Amino acid sequence: MKLDRKEILKALETISIAGEGKNMVESGAVQNVITFGDEVVVDLLLSTPAMHIKKRAEEDIKKLIHEQFSPEAIVKVNSKVVVPEKNEIKGKSIPGISNIIAVASGKGGVGKSTTTANLAVTLAKMGFKVGVLDADIYGPSMPIMFDVEHEKPISVEVDGKSKMKPIESYEIKLLSIGFFTAPSQAVIWRGPMAAKALNQMIFDADWGTLDFMLIDLPPGTGDIHLSIMQSLPITGAVVVSTPQAVALADAKKGVSMFQSEAINVPVLGIIENMAYFTPEELPNNKYYIFGQEGAKNLADDLEVPFLGEVPLVQSIREAGDYGRPAALQTASFLEKVYEEIARNVVQETVNRNDNLPPTEAIKITTMAGCSAVKK
Repeated sequence: MKLDRKEILKALETISIAGEGKNMVESGAVQNVITFGDEVVVDLLLSTPAMHIKKRAEEDIKKLIHEQFSPEAIVKVNSKVVVPEKNEIKGKSIPGISNIIAVASGKGGVGKSTTTANLAVTLAKMGFKVGVLDADIYGPSMPIMFDVEHEKPISVEVDGKSKMKPIESYEIKLLSIGFFTAPSQAVIWRGPMAAKALNQMIFDADWGTLDFMLIDLPPGTGDIHLSIMQSLPITGAVVVSTPQAVALADAKKGVSMFQSEAINVPVLGIIENMAYFTPEELPNNKYYIFGQEGAKNLADDLEVPFLGEVPLVQSIREAGDYGRPAALQTASFLEKVYEEIARNVVQETVNRNDNLPPTEAIKITTMAGCSAVKK
């Protein structure tokens, strides 16, 4: 069947970009359509860097051409993103830091901090330079998880300015409000005070050169999240959830927050924690205590990547309590679990940096070591 350019353009008037009222031809999203033989090339201009919208638009175009014209047609969609300046949240970059990943959860108790700690040490084992900012002002846990709860950052002079030197543990640079308060002391601060403390740990610290800064956010969606995203150009967000319905409902809100028009931070994917339980005496059995594949199904529904699942294992909790993250256990199955997740996070970061343009709101950089990852 001969593919006609005008007919394809007319057919494209029946579909639209997610979140836009006009069809993709009328809105100007379709820049050009070229046909030659059984091949169709569609040039698409998008006004949002959200990866799920880009993916959805490309899939809709391919589906339409295959269903209405030819199932054998070779369809290529060239997507270009031009983000309008309005509604951008401004962020000041930190020299030397290539990628800033926010790790969030809709609710507390799903293992977000444990996941952050294990992801950090896994990335470091892969050869990346990693830092962790514990932004959970009211419940800091990184000092315990990295066995440095009694350490205190010292002051160093950098280019004539006094800076905080992050604590280092397992080759990870760490800063947390927990280093500045007694273990039993409650942090009773209003939003502006918490935001000021975070800004000091971000901009008044000597982080040096990092491939990844992981930010362990508090549960929920509130002042701290907005302060972080106003202060920094976040590369992308990772959302952690357990499989049960209550956690998934809150995780969905977390994804929605990052994808909202005012914030517009790409979601790199969802991690399912406490996915299943396998008794030591029954190594071939899996018991889905909190439900099966709930976070994976949520990722599919929201059209964001699924980064992997972590089983419910006692040693993960014990390792965190003893200050030695479980992913440090060499030749263990947990090391492999976290390694798979870390590789997926790296790949999604590469995809995000390759496919989306730099903006003032969201700084996109080429990740150090990416060439090795891509191979």
